[in-house]
Amino acid sequence: MSSAMEEWRFPARYDQDYLPDPDQPYWFPHRETMDPQERDAAVLARLREVMAYAYERSPFYRRKWDAVDCNPADITSFEAFEQVPVVTKEEMRAAQRDHPPFGDYVCVDDAEIHHIHGTSGTTGAPTAFALGRRDWEVIADNHARIMWAMGIRPGDTVFVAALFSLYLGSWGAMAGAERLRCRVLPFGAGVQGMTARAVTWLARVRPRAFYATPSYALRLAEVARQEKIDPREFGIEVMFFSGEPGASVPAVRGAIAEAFGARVVDCGTMAEMTPFMSASATSGTPDGMLLWQDIVWHEVCDPATFRTVPYGSEGTPVYTHLERTSQPMIRLASNDLTRWVMEDNPCGRTYPKLPDGVYGRIDDMIHIRGENVYPTEVDNYLRGVPGYAGEHQIVVSRAGTMDEMTVRAECSYPPEQRPEFVRTTGEGLQSLLGVRVTFETVDAGTFPRAEHKSRRVVDERAHARR
Repeated sequence: MSSAMEEWRFPARYDQDYLPDPDQPYWFPHRETMDPQERDAAVLARLREVMAYAYERSPFYRRKWDAVDCNPADITSFEAFEQVPVVTKEEMRAAQRDHPPFGDYVCVDDAEIHHIHGTSGTTGAPTAFALGRRDWEVIADNHARIMWAMGIRPGDTVFVAALFSLYLGSWGAMAGAERLRCRVLPFGAGVQGMTARAVTWLARVRPRAFYATPSYALRLAEVARQEKIDPREFGIEVMFFSGEPGASVPAVRGAIAEAFGARVVDCGTMAEMTPFMSASATSGTPDGMLLWQDIVWHEVCDPATFRTVPYGSEGTPVYTHLERTSQPMIRLASNDLTRWVMEDNPCGRTYPKLPDGVYGRIDDMIHIRGENVYPTEVDNYLRGVPGYAGEHQIVVSRAGTMDEMTVRAECSYPPEQRPEFVRTTGEGLQSLLGVRVTFETVDAGTFPRAEHKSRRVVDERAHARR
């Protein structure tokens, strides 16, 4: 273990009895505030160590790196590391198809596997996540450390309102809260009628912290008002979110904070990268997400070359585990979109930052008439428009050879006021997005509410091609 970095070893092992003084803002004071160049030097050595570990134990990585003459010992700079080929989700699915159930990139014995999670498989073959027993303990420590930075403390009640199934987010939040010595209410979500019961339990338990997706928090506030309860009566102080863009989108973030009177914290990367909270805001730096580079190595890369882009630029995150021993991901390409900066953080931590969070996926981006439209832009704009009633739908279609985009938004105004709402809102959207938009209104309550993650884009072009 390095004397300069608390609990810095591989494989990782953390003192399970350790807790900082409650008034201390940092879990690991030196590690979180050290000179970034000093930390980077330790990380570079760790990258070689992790690669050597995977090369020895994983036929997947050995085959992949041998094909391009990549040797872990040659990674003597971050420039050299950027030339390590990325891992894609398609490769992971193929590896699990050929070497079921966990693929030949699993690096521990079957007896060591403690948790099995995965994707739903709704858009293809499901991917299985195998987490070793030691890894689960380390993940809990990592999440506890980051939740400490959010302002959550031992003895706080944490209400976990996300699916308890294959979905890793809820389990990761619960593991971190338990390691933090919190009281945990693993409530779950996604079942018809469960949101009304959540309102009852929140009013009864009055938790200090709450975890869910942003869509579910907005739905919860709506149901609470239907039950004649002000969401602020729940007494929640810290709300942390993952699973979808939203908690860093200003209007969504503002709507949640206003509804609950709570501090909103965005976090999360990918389920494959658990500890997924390695990108997270803090109580002292509440906007965007810091990149906890000593837990997971985050790069923001050009999506064509997978070389890192300069700070201030947009790209796709590429992730590398620094502590996982089961199914370690080494340069996993996320296909997400973000922008990163390196600046002084008010909380004092010396990590890079995603000032706008992760705001979309490359494959969710709508390409229309030569322009790129992000669904989060539409969401952010509509939530700032008076008369918007909480939900909308984006429909992309093709008329002849031309793509068309229609936005249908719920409206709380009576019929006589809607023409002006349509005119001004449609013009505002068109000006913001730079493409022609057909804007229509529907009655409040027309669209289904998300009981977990929102699905607002309907692309009819694929149907038209078929």
